[in-house]
Amino acid sequence: MSPKTESLAIVSNNTFEATKAVNLNHYDISSALQTSLEFNELVHIFSQKIQELVPHNGFVYTNDEFELNIQKGIKTKNTCSYALKVEDQDLGELMLMRHTRFNKHDIDLLETLLCCLIYPLRNATLFNSALKMAFTDTLTQTNNRTAFNDSIIREMTLAERHSNNLSLIFIDLDHFKAINDTYGHDCGDKALQSAAQCIKESIRACDIAYRYGGEEFVVLLSDTDQEGAKLLAERIRAKIAAHILAYGMEIIKMTASLGVSSLRGNDTSDSFIKRADDAMYQAKTHGRNKVETAA
Repeated sequence: MSPKTESLAIVSNNTFEATKAVNLNHYDISSALQTSLEFNELVHIFSQKIQELVPHNGFVYTNDEFELNIQKGIKTKNTCSYALKVEDQDLGELMLMRHTRFNKHDIDLLETLLCCLIYPLRNATLFNSALKMAFTDTLTQTNNRTAFNDSIIREMTLAERHSNNLSLIFIDLDHFKAINDTYGHDCGDKALQSAAQCIKESIRACDIAYRYGGEEFVVLLSDTDQEGAKLLAERIRAKIAAHILAYGMEIIKMTASLGVSSLRGNDTSDSFIKRADDAMYQAKTHGRNKVETAA
């Protein structure tokens, strides 16, 4: 295998016999990798543990299934890239980087060391897949109410600790019951899916969308003040209003009412949520297809 940037080898449980990993026990790599089910921690532990054996200046770990791009160190022109697999299950790709070329000894040793990483990554994949299913709304493929309840406490704690802004947008589809009553629940499901897609296409990569329940969605905006949240809410409103849903021979237009609130010093999660919810109902009272901010 050539150690140039474009090189990519595949390391899997079929690549090496399991007995080869036994010889690595004295490196203490395997035991260290059993301490976490978090991708970020696993890759950092692996990099740290092999540093003396295969010196490197940084790494990049990507995993498309979980939308991960974990980086440490500096990018260099000399790299080794490995697609990791177990039992035909993709576990992501790891690239190590350094200023000097990787020689054959480095590559052979690294490929053997990577066998220690495969099964911990598989365990992390299974664990995070289960979490993803538990926290995902199957219809809209947004996060669900359980995920929101978990996230808002964590994000409020982080915002207060670091004196950062935090904002919420509550979104309620207008006259959604009429869509269900007129066209049926299958059309209603497609309307929810379309609205969710409009929301996801309107927000930033750092923002998180949730289906709060029924035809209600909520977006959690870290490091965003009320004015910034209002601008984003207006973008979502316009995106939904411009979207045309074709159902059979029918053309259906949707609108949404949105409410915005920002975290205050004395807020509980309930008071923070209630202000956004109240602002959303104000938008409905004022004619729908509007954005209102909390007083």
